[in-house]
Amino acid sequence: MGFETIPLPKDMPRLPETVLVNITPQETRVAVLEENEICELHIERNREHSLVGNIYLGTVRRVLPGMQSAFVEIGLERAAFLHVMDMLEQRQNPDSEQRIEHMLFEGQTLLVQVIKDPINSKGARLSTQISLAGRFLVFLPQDNHIGVSQRIENEDERNNLRQRLAALLPENAPQGYIIRTSAETVGDSELQADIDYLSKVWHNISSHAQTSPPPALLFQDLPLAKRVLRDLFNDNTREILVDSRQNFEQMKAFAQMYVQGATDRLHLFQGEKPLFELYGAEAAINRALQPRVNLNFGSYLIIETTEAMTTIDVNTGGFVGARNFDETVFKTNLEACHTIARELRLRNIGGIIIVDFIDMMLEEHREAVLQELAKALSFDRTRVTLNGFTCLGLVELTRKRSRESLQHLLCESCPTCQGRGSLKTAQTLCYEIQREIVRESRRFDTKSFRIIASPQVIDLFLDEESQSLAMLVDFIGKPISLSVENSYAQDQYDIVLN
Repeated sequence: MGFETIPLPKDMPRLPETVLVNITPQETRVAVLEENEICELHIERNREHSLVGNIYLGTVRRVLPGMQSAFVEIGLERAAFLHVMDMLEQRQNPDSEQRIEHMLFEGQTLLVQVIKDPINSKGARLSTQISLAGRFLVFLPQDNHIGVSQRIENEDERNNLRQRLAALLPENAPQGYIIRTSAETVGDSELQADIDYLSKVWHNISSHAQTSPPPALLFQDLPLAKRVLRDLFNDNTREILVDSRQNFEQMKAFAQMYVQGATDRLHLFQGEKPLFELYGAEAAINRALQPRVNLNFGSYLIIETTEAMTTIDVNTGGFVGARNFDETVFKTNLEACHTIARELRLRNIGGIIIVDFIDMMLEEHREAVLQELAKALSFDRTRVTLNGFTCLGLVELTRKRSRESLQHLLCESCPTCQGRGSLKTAQTLCYEIQREIVRESRRFDTKSFRIIASPQVIDLFLDEESQSLAMLVDFIGKPISLSVENSYAQDQYDIVLN
């Protein structure tokens, strides 16, 4: 079939959603449920706010012509990264071949916006094209074009929305806007309120940029609780449950001012059982941190993420319920499609993703699985590109990465294995220690050696490897003593020269 981009359906009916908002003094957590399944998680810790959307006045530190990029100091721990493709001039004229060294110089003051959070060792990614998101509109103050969300497909409706918005805009004012999907059913008064709000925000940013020395934070996006109302609320939202009275009142006031229709679906949760526990969100978070995801009838997925990509392996496991093997494989792969799409959203996995479906002999089965995966991915709010089967039977897709995955947010590398996911065996370490003692005995004239190691290694020296240790003592002509250190990891040891 080759590598080809598979279009995702745009006319799929959206599933009813319930949004859970759990707020503590330390963090805000948001879970989105579709058909009683947790499909999205958003977590914002008070000490670690997402930087996406923040606008800074920065200073260009280095321009790298070979990479067509620059490092910009915006006051963070690491300098942020700006690529030529994210420069306003290049975005406005994508067919031009402008070079970054002709647009920037070291020491230059620059207005930039974060489009990707710092991830692992990479600094934040920047753009010089500023955008401000409202409830119904996205304001592009440096542009003069009115765009319409691709989800609004009716051409007459698209033209009507453009005309309505153009009529509301004042003359000699920036005319750059993108009309969001939520604007399709609202009146002119709601659009006007969004225009006024966004214009005021931009005016404040411009004023601060004139008076603030770089690096300076000029604008910070709304906290997660209010972004729920701005970005997640839609006609399919059944209800939004909030378990903090103070934040419920703040969200209610924000909804009354900016989010038409949300007030009636916003409710204070006062149940005895914790909100996330009642709806299974706590259990979903714990499952999302495990590599194995169980499907029905004994089949399962294995999801492994590296710095370069994520691999998803589909396995039949104990599923043998269909009439023949081809049907078993086909049913397993079809079920896996929806689980894969949900897990990508739940774990917030981005970048390159490789799916290894179970091999299918029939071409119609392969095509049906691909279409089912495209259908399942169409519910994702994040941009996804899906490619067909390769000659190796693998499916490649990419998912836009703008913030850290759930695993990176909640977990850290194991201090014992240093993130490798495996340890040297006790037997391997016994042999390694003996080789090192031989080396050290040739370098130093010492009276004796003492091995300090974990209980597992010392036990092996006293049992199965006792004979080899005695042979080593005879070979070097020096006594060797053993000492257990319970705090040592299995692959940690010391050799003391006495």
